[in-house]
Amino acid sequence: MGVYIKSTGISRATDTFSSVENSGRAAKQSLERAGVHPDQIGVFINAGVFRDSNTVEPAVSALIQKAAGIGLEYAKDDPRTFSFDLMNGATGVLNAVQVAASILTTGSAGHVLVVAGDGHPSMTRSAATDDFPYATSGAALLLAHTDGPEGFGKVHTVNGEGTPAVEAYVDTATMGSVGRGLMTVEREPDFEDRLLSVATEAARAALPAHSDLTGIALIASTPSAQFPKQLADAIGIDQDAVRTPDLVDGDPHTASLPQAYDRAVAAGTLAGFTDVLFVAAGAGPSAAAVLYRLPGAAG
Repeated sequence: MGVYIKSTGISRATDTFSSVENSGRAAKQSLERAGVHPDQIGVFINAGVFRDSNTVEPAVSALIQKAAGIGLEYAKDDPRTFSFDLMNGATGVLNAVQVAASILTTGSAGHVLVVAGDGHPSMTRSAATDDFPYATSGAALLLAHTDGPEGFGKVHTVNGEGTPAVEAYVDTATMGSVGRGLMTVEREPDFEDRLLSVATEAARAALPAHSDLTGIALIASTPSAQFPKQLADAIGIDQDAVRTPDLVDGDPHTASLPQAYDRAVAAGTLAGFTDVLFVAAGAGPSAAAVLYRLPGAAG
């Protein structure tokens, strides 16, 4: 008994710089691919961090849910969709998987839809820059319960010590009247090494002891293009088993893991693997990791 990925969706649209719109389009795509109707979504979780115009209220999950066309009917007996934001930086998607597993195991929802996406709050750019190192995009994971051996295992989390390594904030002392379109991101000089340390610890916790790693593909956060391969070296997975998202515009941040999985599935590059090791690492420094048994290899 577990939770598996029923379908995925991504959006790297060139006609919008909105994280809400990109996440909404990704959600729609995941439903269309799975043949699931919007009223079948019991819970909707947004794990994105950087928001259009630095929106604080309402919950951004509600805005994305609206953009995706989910739960827009209000008649007495219409199905309900419960949505909320789950913000924990780059690890948010795997934290959402934890929550989804608890919900789906109880049978209180048939499907949980997890979306993630980021964008500069000014909504004027799509590519990462030195001052804002995250690409504008969205992604979705449609999750469902399974009685088979496929699906997610236990999510392991690690919190590092000391300063957060990466920080993002709106500088209220200097923002003046344009704060809704500003964001300051600070990365400490050794941030990548510190993220690699906690990611390695989380990954090792998620891997079975003395396991053969040849059948495991690695999908990891992309604070830099080389980070997933550095992590592979650290835990003993072949670099050829690393799967990454499209990084032409930079780091998709919270959407990195689902975008990489979507890309690998579309390209058929998970053939021959039995499992995917998902590892997320970001501000805190913190990391999360989980082993996912691929449906085609289960049993």
